[in-house]
Amino acid sequence: MWHRRAVLAALAVAPAASWAAEPATPMQTWAFDFGDDKAAPGHVRVARDAAYDPVVGHGFEPSSGPGPFLFSLAVPEGDYRVTVELGGKAASDTTIKAESRRLMVERIVARAGKTATVEFVVNVRTAALKAPPTNAPGGVRVLLNPREDGAYDWDDKLTLEFCGPAPAVRRLRVEPVTVPVVYLAGDSTVTDQRFEPGASWGQMLPRFFKPDISVANHAESGETLKSFLFEHRLDKLLSAIKPGDWLLIQFGHNDQKVQWPQTYVEAATTYRDYLKAYIGEARRRGARPVLLTSMHRRKFDAAGKIVNTHGDYPEAVRAVGRETGVPVIDLLDMSAALYEALGPDNAWKAFADGGKDATHHNNYGAYVLAECVVNGVRAQVPDLAAHLIDGLPPFDPAHPPSPDSFVLAPSAAHSTETPRGN
Repeated sequence: MWHRRAVLAALAVAPAASWAAEPATPMQTWAFDFGDDKAAPGHVRVARDAAYDPVVGHGFEPSSGPGPFLFSLAVPEGDYRVTVELGGKAASDTTIKAESRRLMVERIVARAGKTATVEFVVNVRTAALKAPPTNAPGGVRVLLNPREDGAYDWDDKLTLEFCGPAPAVRRLRVEPVTVPVVYLAGDSTVTDQRFEPGASWGQMLPRFFKPDISVANHAESGETLKSFLFEHRLDKLLSAIKPGDWLLIQFGHNDQKVQWPQTYVEAATTYRDYLKAYIGEARRRGARPVLLTSMHRRKFDAAGKIVNTHGDYPEAVRAVGRETGVPVIDLLDMSAALYEALGPDNAWKAFADGGKDATHHNNYGAYVLAECVVNGVRAQVPDLAAHLIDGLPPFDPAHPPSPDSFVLAPSAAHSTETPRGN
């Protein structure tokens, strides 16, 4: 059984290898034992001081101090079912996140000497694209921005982060699977935010699904419908999407910025046209598009009501949904109910930077907005709702849980830098 603190000193001095690992064998299954005794049959024992080595293809990532620990495994792109046996000699309390802080399971508690087993599916991707034919336009990589350098979302590894007051892992099994995938396209309010204390609803969404489906979050801070295209992000997404998958589309925060002339689109014309193009590309591949209106910014009037800062863009989303027969999850309306229920004196507690940011969210805000999205899935996308975990309690945005009582184990990575597009 592996506890969080033992490996820190070893990781701090471990040399970094400069060569690349050979690609893993397709359809390979990996099994690891983190115990202090002999490894279980069919498992590879992982020592507590085993820093990630690209030649070996697995190991612990560096950590800046006591707290969560991260384990990485070199794998090809694809979807992977992860089975984790948690617990140890002492009582444990473990939350698991994947890649850049995607919430997979939370607060799995095991009594001393007992174990608990959890299962989930993780999507892994790199920035590489298949080269276009000779003399054809296109690219060979997604045009990542400098802030994405080193992000676990875009490397050739599956990375798991074990968080909580007493995280403990005994065994781990990883196997490739073919399952339906929920693709997310959007901006900073959707993306997997790499650093605490920021967060977005897209990285909370996996926690609400059974281990028979995967969530692939391609959203990125600062993106618009146009930039998502010319940076080859949509190309990357479309290169993997398959019949039966879903594509959830939420743009608007940045598209409406007239001061961004290269990416601005007008609500009544080009914004609708680009949405329809995304819908058409998804449908052409047999996937099922879903539109979302953007959540409100936190701006109250004198009566304590939310002020719409998105102009005609939300109505444009609804109109495109009606015209194309695409389901629309109205996150705008649900976020208004949520923020107004919290009120001007408490709504800031759902936002990043201690409430100084009125657009981006913290863990609490991202979590409750993900619950709003789940509400929309239940109401508008019944085929996808069938994959939600059983026993989810109902969520009413007009009666949210108190932010003061919300607890989610924090990740190791922290930053005070504001998101792109802020």
